[in-house]
Amino acid sequence: MSISSHIEIYLSSISGERKYSPHTISAYRADLYQLRTFVVKELRSAELDIRLVDKKILRRFFGELLEEGAARKSVRRKLAAVRSFFRFLVRRGILASNPAALLIAPKIEKRLPTFIDEKAMQKLFSLQDTTTVEGLRNAAILEMFYGTGIRLSELIGLRFRDIDNHNHTIKVLGKGAKQRIVPVGGPALMAISRYMDRRMELMKSDTPAEDKDVLFLTKHGRRMYPKGVNNIVSRFLAQVSEVEQKSPHVLRHTFATHMLDRGADLRAVKELLGHESLSTTQVYTHVTIERLKKAYAQAHPRA
Repeated sequence: MSISSHIEIYLSSISGERKYSPHTISAYRADLYQLRTFVVKELRSAELDIRLVDKKILRRFFGELLEEGAARKSVRRKLAAVRSFFRFLVRRGILASNPAALLIAPKIEKRLPTFIDEKAMQKLFSLQDTTTVEGLRNAAILEMFYGTGIRLSELIGLRFRDIDNHNHTIKVLGKGAKQRIVPVGGPALMAISRYMDRRMELMKSDTPAEDKDVLFLTKHGRRMYPKGVNNIVSRFLAQVSEVEQKSPHVLRHTFATHMLDRGADLRAVKELLGHESLSTTQVYTHVTIERLKKAYAQAHPRA
C-alpha cells in the first residue's frame, strides 16, 4: 500500500473516530503530503513502502525545514502530525515502532500575547456604524469576541439556540468538539439583539437551509467565513491600535488580559477560554506582570 493510501486512511480515522476539527485535518494533510514529497525525492521512488521511512529520513526532513527558514511553531505542528500518523500505523500493526517517537521538537520563543488597552477598546466600539445591518452585525461580532473571549471558529458556529438571553450565557462548540457555557455581558447581548432585529435583511432566497439558523451571515445570506471575519476585525483594530497582529485572537487575548488585570481568578479565565491546561492560560499572567514592571520602572524613584 502506498504512503498516500496510508495517509488517507489515517486522515479518515482522525476525522470520523477522533473528531479532529476540519482545520486540523487540513493542516495535517498538508504536513503529511509534504513529508511524502520529501521521502519520494530522497528515495527516488514514487511507490514507497512506508517501512522505509526511518528516523534518519525524518531528521533530514525536519532539518531541511528549519534550514529553509520554516517557523519553529510550524515545524512543531508538523512533527506532531508525523508522530500521530506513525503512532496510528503502529496501532494498526503496519509498523513495529514509531520512527518519530524520539525526535525532539525545536524550542520556540515564548511571545507575550498581543492585546489592546481598555481605552482603545472603547474607541473601537464608538466607531461602529449601527445604521446598517452589516454595521450592526460587525458591532455584534466585535462585542462577542471581546465580551466572551471565544475563538473565531466558535463565533462562526454560533446559532440562535446557543444564545440564552435569560441566563446571560452562550453555548459554544470548542476544540475537540467540546461544548462549554460562557457568560456574556449586557453590551454584547444588546448588540446581538439590535443585529437580530434586522438580520432578515441579510437572508436571500437561495440561503442554504443549514445557514438559516446561523447567527452571523454575510451580505449574501451565507454563514460567515474565517477570512471575512478576520477582515472585519483587522479593519477596526487598525483604526485604534498600531499592534502588528490584527486578528480575532487579539480580542481573545484582550479579553483574558483585562479579566486578570481586574482581579479574575486564573482558573476561572482558563474555563472561560476553554483551555485544556492551566499552563496555557498562565501566559496571560506574564502579560500583567510585565505591565506592572513597566509601570514600576517608570514611576518609582528607586526602580
